[in-house]
Amino acid sequence: MALIKCDFYSDTLGLSTSMHVILPQQTHNQIGMDNVSGKGLHPTLYLLHGLSDDDSIWLRRTSIERYVANLGIAVVMPQVHRSFYTDMAEGGRYWTFISEELPALARSFFPLSSKREDNYVAGLSMGGYGAFKLALRKPEQYAAAASLSGALDMAAHMDNKILSALQQTEMERIFGPEIKGSENDLLHLLKESQASQAPRPLLYQCCGTEDFLYEENQSFREACARTDFQLTYEEESGGHDWAYWDEKIQNVLRWLPLPERN
Repeated sequence: MALIKCDFYSDTLGLSTSMHVILPQQTHNQIGMDNVSGKGLHPTLYLLHGLSDDDSIWLRRTSIERYVANLGIAVVMPQVHRSFYTDMAEGGRYWTFISEELPALARSFFPLSSKREDNYVAGLSMGGYGAFKLALRKPEQYAAAASLSGALDMAAHMDNKILSALQQTEMERIFGPEIKGSENDLLHLLKESQASQAPRPLLYQCCGTEDFLYEENQSFREACARTDFQLTYEEESGGHDWAYWDEKIQNVLRWLPLPERN
């Protein structure tokens, strides 16, 4: 595998930012690793970070590089700060960045496939929200999306009385005063998608039963059951922590509908 830290300028954000990228590499005598790479452009997993993290976090807290070594896929891990992958009411245009500019730039820098069947997105917590938002708003771009302990009902989240005044102010700076029924409301997007002829990405969702986002995950699961999306759901004892996510990202990788290697 090749691991690249890529610093670049974003016209959409108007600032320099970064992403970490894992690229497949075929090797034959590397001790302790079974690296493979197909021919041509690589299938790609966009792997999204949570609220308090950055583009290095999946590498620092899990063995993601080792987990994908024998799969022949690239992994793109972008930096979006505390944006909730949203064109912020007061701040940067992070939705436009993640949904349009980033994939185009990554494909201009690296040999990544643009085919829908070769593109997947996953994330934890805030990144789980971002992954499902990409799947629901850009279904023509992604074959599958996975949320690990995602913040999936942001309308309820913003109404939650456990948020401090500072946290509430931050959410309003991101989403504005009202999220329910908007393009940033995943439950609304699920309902609206039923009138669309767009393809349906496969969805994977997991959340620990002790996670503070468990109820939000139940709300999304119930809303999804009223649609024709194919959802794979897993739950068991677990919290909002890296021990859980390190285990579950391995399940996600086994679940992805990866193409047959050339």
